[in-house]
Amino acid sequence: MKKLITFLCLMSATISFAQDLELDLFTSGLNRPVNIKHAGDDRLFVVEQDGIIKIVNSDGTVETTNFLDIDDRVRSIGNEQGLLGLAFHPEFSTNGYFFVNYTNNSGDTVISRFSRIGVNPTIADPNSELIILTYTQPFSNHNGGELQFGPDGYLYISSGDGGSGGDPQNNAQNLNSLLGKLLRIDVNNSTASNPYAIPSDNPFIGNAAARDEIWAYGLRNPWKFSFDALTGDLWIADVGQNAREEINQVVSTDAGLNYGWRCYEGSITYNTSGCPNSSTLTFPVSEYTHSGGRCSITGGYVYRGSNYPNLVGSYFFGDVCTQEIGYLKFENGSWNSTFESFSGNWVAFGEDLNGELYVSGLGGNIFKITDTLLSIDENNQNTVSIYPNPANTVLNINFSDNLISDETVMSIYNIRGQLIKSISKTTDSNFSKINISDLNSGFYILRIDSEGGKKILQKFVVN
Repeated sequence: MKKLITFLCLMSATISFAQDLELDLFTSGLNRPVNIKHAGDDRLFVVEQDGIIKIVNSDGTVETTNFLDIDDRVRSIGNEQGLLGLAFHPEFSTNGYFFVNYTNNSGDTVISRFSRIGVNPTIADPNSELIILTYTQPFSNHNGGELQFGPDGYLYISSGDGGSGGDPQNNAQNLNSLLGKLLRIDVNNSTASNPYAIPSDNPFIGNAAARDEIWAYGLRNPWKFSFDALTGDLWIADVGQNAREEINQVVSTDAGLNYGWRCYEGSITYNTSGCPNSSTLTFPVSEYTHSGGRCSITGGYVYRGSNYPNLVGSYFFGDVCTQEIGYLKFENGSWNSTFESFSGNWVAFGEDLNGELYVSGLGGNIFKITDTLLSIDENNQNTVSIYPNPANTVLNINFSDNLISDETVMSIYNIRGQLIKSISKTTDSNFSKINISDLNSGFYILRIDSEGGKKILQKFVVN
């Protein structure tokens, strides 16, 4: 079991970049934004906990008309009830269907389908609700609440263990309960009389002692989970009890896994009475203790965008209490993670159509996650051009006059920030060539350092 280790990026033989995150304010003025999704275009749909979904345009402006308002049927008393989850059907552009997870006025969980109004992409019909699934919540906390469509086209639902503390009803290990689980259902042909079907490869079909909807179990409060847009891997961040916060990662086809709660909190024992052998459990790939005030994990996404190559493959998460954002990456045979401090009670991450990531706090702000060190400054791009891009054997560089000096150095780094080669510019020509025939295929960063501390970063691809 690899425990979470705070680290700085590994130094290469000469130099490497540290990943310096920055949060750029994207929009503000929202009310407890607890879920962020896109619907296959450049807008973000933001779930407010009291029962409203708003549209945020690509420029950060918020549509004045709510996309959906179901405040009248949502109970949002306390921190963990309310409208919690949103998922757009993979065919939303043609069928107009989307799904929500909310706490109803009786305090129970409801999974429902709604429809947009006609072909209008900005307004949904609150009267179009088709209730898909309802299950009782014995306490007001640990509702889970996330919804995601998996790579297989099925709807996945996270449910908490029912609340209180220590799972007093042992729901997470009880296969006859939908609580403390990851559920998987087929909603592609939903009707009032048959709102969902059970996928034929769900792991407990035919087991009289288990619910057919269950895909995985042994979870405490999986507030957020996601699928890697590139690999399809499943990531679950499970909120801990008193000692550990955990991150689970498996291939999306692994069915019937037991993540161990309440037998274990993370990788340490909690209450093993009546528990299965530990060899049958799936333990987290990473975890962290409550030292330094950390207390509650908010899971995010694996970065698969193109603007910040150094972040590619990193899984992002946050801690509500310390207001830190962390990122986790598998390097040199182990999972390594870094925490960086910001200001915000982080409760949700979002991924846009292009794989860029956002994070929201309870205060109502949404920020875009950036890596300033390896981002591409469009103003500086105008002072240097590189071609061809993608390239094969030679990279050509044209400089503007104000970059030419005897001190100009051209360096190439891979996406891990490791220096691959460095070349000093020895002439005053506006043109240079770099031999890249020895580079493997992939993304690279060209860094140009010139007189007076001027620095330009350009990304390029080697075929």
